[in-house]
Amino acid sequence: MLLGSGNVATHLAQALVAKGEEIVQVYSRKLNNATSLANIVGGEPINELTQINGNADLYIIAVKDDAIESIAEQLSAVNGLVVHISGTTDINVLASKVKHAGVFYPLQTFSKAKEVSFDEIPLCIEATGEEQLTVLKQLAARISNKVYQIDGDKRKALHLAAVFACNFPNHLYALANQFLQQHELDFEMIRPLIKETADKVMTYLPEDVQTGPAIRADETTLNKHLSLLNDMPGLQNIYQTLSDSIKLMSK
Repeated sequence: MLLGSGNVATHLAQALVAKGEEIVQVYSRKLNNATSLANIVGGEPINELTQINGNADLYIIAVKDDAIESIAEQLSAVNGLVVHISGTTDINVLASKVKHAGVFYPLQTFSKAKEVSFDEIPLCIEATGEEQLTVLKQLAARISNKVYQIDGDKRKALHLAAVFACNFPNHLYALANQFLQQHELDFEMIRPLIKETADKVMTYLPEDVQTGPAIRADETTLNKHLSLLNDMPGLQNIYQTLSDSIKLMSK
């Protein structure tokens, strides 16, 4: 059973169904969201936790972190394995509420509009018992070639690293786009640069391929850039902080 209808829930459910797994129910607070996903992956759409089928083998909680515990409380009577997909929520949040608890965390960024293949997505698993761990290992191996058994502390560290590697760079792209628009330039012009930078780290360590004025200690260029940002103090601070960090790492 799937509890959630967002980006991760959508892609995970599709990956499981593609491997022959059955989705018994799809829960969402908004029935139309549950219905939309159920139309894709099957199962009964529901929007009330009291409607949950208590006979499922696996309950996947795929909601915001601060809603996990309240949903788990509604699953205290089920005998099936209950897992969440969070990178930062401790397994004990579930273990204190349900009989059998686990974690099934896919390390990837998801958008409903863009298809992804789970084959190369790292799946990080954890469970409160060996039997439950075996179940998750087998399920994870069905949809991914990269399965990792890691504890909660390592998962939290991995999630934080993912924020640095994914969320922050994407925000910097957005800032770059705003700056380009102010100067009547098109974001399309820097897409090849972004692609080449990403391609490099698929082969090399990022610190070994760092380029730009900061690593060259090109103070003239750095100061010119900072001057361009005089009317944008927030962006100027980000530029200065990141440049200082690059300099420090290069020593």
